[in-house]
Amino acid sequence: MEPRSTPSTQAQAPVQAQSARPAHASHSGTDAGSFGELLLRFAAPIAALALVSTLAGFEVARHSHSKWASLDQVQAATLPSNAGGNAAAKPAEPFAPMSLEAISRLAPQSQAEHLLERVIARDFGSLDAINQKLPLWRGQIRNTDHLYDLVHTALNSDDLRVRGSAIEIDLVASNLDKTPDSVARLVQQLHADPDDRTTALWQLGALGNRGVEQKLVLAQLLHYVQDGSEVTRYWAVEGLALLGTDATVDPLLDRFAHDPSARVRKRAGCNLAKTGMLTKEQRLAAVPELLNLFDDDALDSTTRSWVYGALRLITGAELGNDSNAWRQWWANRTTAHKKPVLHNQLLLA
Repeated sequence: MEPRSTPSTQAQAPVQAQSARPAHASHSGTDAGSFGELLLRFAAPIAALALVSTLAGFEVARHSHSKWASLDQVQAATLPSNAGGNAAAKPAEPFAPMSLEAISRLAPQSQAEHLLERVIARDFGSLDAINQKLPLWRGQIRNTDHLYDLVHTALNSDDLRVRGSAIEIDLVASNLDKTPDSVARLVQQLHADPDDRTTALWQLGALGNRGVEQKLVLAQLLHYVQDGSEVTRYWAVEGLALLGTDATVDPLLDRFAHDPSARVRKRAGCNLAKTGMLTKEQRLAAVPELLNLFDDDALDSTTRSWVYGALRLITGAELGNDSNAWRQWWANRTTAHKKPVLHNQLLLA
């Protein structure tokens, strides 16, 4: 879906504990409450305040950044500033899926929605079905409200394969081929329309994550993450998180520590800690540099609190806001504890 061509606004709203995004263009009656209920109903069993801020990026990137000034309307995710301050998310409702055979007889739109529902409910056998169906769905599915919300939910998953399925389905629903030509068109769009780069930056990251022109995508995102526009830097940070290669970790750390916008710093911190497509191993690799940020006298108190929050999300340790305690804890970890967390051989985000 193309963004609406409305004038960009860049009003500096106060940075709140909740990141947010504008309403879906076709959600005539959607408000903050209904979206919060959606998150609670489908969110993985992690702390509520750690829910994935990629949600915000996904929605705004598919529309326009013209609602930039109202990004505090709907909740998404944040970094916990205090140890033990995270409320447990409501467990997902029981799931009674259709059989794969029954789903195969549905129309393409319904196939995509039902299979994504199964994957969200951790029926990982449906991943293969999605991969097989993706070429057949091209030009046959669109971003309905229901599919749109399911993609949001999948991007909340702790399993990167579920997030990857959401990206794949969104690319197909957006009619965006995974080809170098698609990347070239998005790069051209970035140059041609400097006032509305949101969609192109998000989709560049998504294409790069699926293995398309990763070096070119990285180069473009690294260029725009230094742009003079706060909006552009914000979505370049989001694109880096979606790209999710080793080379994206240092730029995210840099924006987390040094971006002049608190909104961009917060987004970079969320992306390092929990959101996007970085693996657990990549996030752990950022811990030493996060610890080094405590030596930066220029770091303001709010960003410093976000660093503590990022460390809690990455490591799972419930330590207070004491840099020496964190350094000692990290130094004392055994080699085994520094490996990625594996559950049933699945590398979690």
